[in-house]
Amino acid sequence: MSGTFVGMPAFPKAAHEAVRNTTLRDNLRHATHTIRDKRARAVAELEDWERLREAGRRIKDHTLRHLDRYLVQLEESVTAAGGTVHWAADADEANRIVTRLVAETGESEVVKVKSMATQEIGLNEALEAAGMRAYETDLAELIVQLGHDRPSHILVPAIHRNRGEIRDIFRAQMGSWGRPAPDGLSDTPAELAEAARLHLREKFLRAKVGVSGANFMVAQTGTLVVVESEGNGRMCLTLPETLISVVGIEKIVPRWQDLEVFLQTLPRSSTAERMNPYTSMWTGTADTDGPRTFHLVLLDNGRTDALADEVGRQALRCIRCSACLNVCPVYERAGGHAYGSVYPGPIGAILSPQLRGTASEIDASLPYASSLCGACYEVCPVAIDIPEVLVHLRERVVQGGEVTRNGVKVRLRPARGHAAERAAMRATRWAFTHPGVLAGGQRLASRTRRFHPRSAPGPGRAWTATRDLPRVPAEPFRDWWRRTDGGKAGTGKGGAK
Repeated sequence: MSGTFVGMPAFPKAAHEAVRNTTLRDNLRHATHTIRDKRARAVAELEDWERLREAGRRIKDHTLRHLDRYLVQLEESVTAAGGTVHWAADADEANRIVTRLVAETGESEVVKVKSMATQEIGLNEALEAAGMRAYETDLAELIVQLGHDRPSHILVPAIHRNRGEIRDIFRAQMGSWGRPAPDGLSDTPAELAEAARLHLREKFLRAKVGVSGANFMVAQTGTLVVVESEGNGRMCLTLPETLISVVGIEKIVPRWQDLEVFLQTLPRSSTAERMNPYTSMWTGTADTDGPRTFHLVLLDNGRTDALADEVGRQALRCIRCSACLNVCPVYERAGGHAYGSVYPGPIGAILSPQLRGTASEIDASLPYASSLCGACYEVCPVAIDIPEVLVHLRERVVQGGEVTRNGVKVRLRPARGHAAERAAMRATRWAFTHPGVLAGGQRLASRTRRFHPRSAPGPGRAWTATRDLPRVPAEPFRDWWRRTDGGKAGTGKGGAK
């Protein structure tokens, strides 16, 4: 997988730097709170939301259990409709396929619909290395591209930028793409959107090749679906002569009817809309409408390896709504770049290590980028138990072991942790296996409680810099239990009830 940000440190170090950026934190706080409040209102309108959520989970789990069968059916359906299907085992193969297909058209430019899969494989960089240029047409992706930046959110890649920063990027960079930089551009949303529209219009009209991903693929009919809010996607999907779609193999659903569930849950969970302003569907090619040539590149890139993990595979249910990011206290403070992946936030913390493996420092640290508060699970429209997977991946990191990545066995080194932490765990294990010692230590701690500090000394000072040590009770529980005769619960003897 090539979706790792080059040179990114492990999450703790990256997050430590990010939380010092007050502008970033203000931008994130404002944006995430606004989106999640709107989402809560949109979801509350549906009395059957929980049943829709369960239906989405069941459809996804069924599809993943029979993924081999549905992928073959999809290939047959797309081929019968006039499309061509290509299979890519990893990012390098996918990039080679797309680069070759673009070269065969004789073109050197492509327009792109917002696509997480193409970001994951680093397609823009691969095209540039081959002498081709990709133009992002989604407004937020355009901001990121013009700013020589990296996406920091699944739904709103430029969430870390405010309007003033976007205005400055447009003024400085739009002129480098062949169109004069907007003169006197303000930071009002209307003017920024108009500047982007004028900038992209001629790209849409002259492009002969479009590149997209897809939100869903229907095995029954070979139909691909893209949902969006701006209309740029429809321009890219209909105007070019050649369309190339790069889609992860997990984006498939068995039947046309299954879309009924996801076209209700996805817009409400992502943009807090009852339905997406633009829902584009295409099945192969047609002589009178849309592109004359259609290629579908089915991307594995670690997905079948994740599928083999009975606990971790539920991450493949993800429909990329980003609801988990908007409620996550860790993401709100650290931002998306700290995750070192195009998939930030809670879903990125479980998806990236499974697609890339936990052998690298950044991926071994991602399962710990969570407080395990469970807010992500509560809002997930396909009921991914992200805290469960995080704990599972932490166990994998600690134990090490062997995993398979793209057919190659990789040996993972067990995480050793801090020396003081290991010593404390050994002492705790010994005390817990000697009840008399444990009881004596508890009594001593209770009797000396007034002398206990409120913060930890030495290496523990970092942990208590933002929290107090818990107060030791005046009496150990086991002593209270004996003194009150089992708490006298329910005996009518005046004890606790």
